[in-house]
Amino acid sequence: MKQVLLKYLTRYTSLNEEEKQAVLDEIPIQAYKKGTVLLRQGDVPTACYFVLKGCVRQFSIDEEGRERTSNFYTEEQAVAIFNHHKPDKSSEYTFTCLEDCVAVVGKLETEQDMYAKYTPLQSMTRRMIEENFGQMQEEFAAFIASTPEERFKTLAAKRPHLINRVPQHQLASYLGMTPESLSRIKRRVHQNKI
Repeated sequence: MKQVLLKYLTRYTSLNEEEKQAVLDEIPIQAYKKGTVLLRQGDVPTACYFVLKGCVRQFSIDEEGRERTSNFYTEEQAVAIFNHHKPDKSSEYTFTCLEDCVAVVGKLETEQDMYAKYTPLQSMTRRMIEENFGQMQEEFAAFIASTPEERFKTLAAKRPHLINRVPQHQLASYLGMTPESLSRIKRRVHQNKI
């Protein structure tokens, strides 16, 4: 698992081998069982995560009690809440492990100490966030402009592993459709391939 971290340290920082090993030794890695809630909607976040193995679902519950899935985080994706600018620092989302997961855990209380100790980590984090944000902007713009069937086809092309990895009602919520619509679209897309 630490090989994944080493890849990112090598790609995004100018740390020498000794510094990289020191960072690897200091970064906590935690295993979580399927069903573990990493953060509940309404709680104040105390950590961020980088998924090494597994799948984490991001969702919120609306005023009518309906769950709305807004993302799935899988291997080599960061799970973070950027709400430090808000007076109310509570999360608008719940993050739950859909599978047994292994993740790097970044405690927000020690984040600045790590950046002070290993200054290239701050630029690494910024670059990773910028890349992730740019990708999310593109995906959101495409999502808004597409039909439900186009959304499914895009998901099948870009993240095919999610189709059979997550419960279908959650996948439907993520794609902005009902489970019944998702079933019809999947059937139609499959028939068109034959």
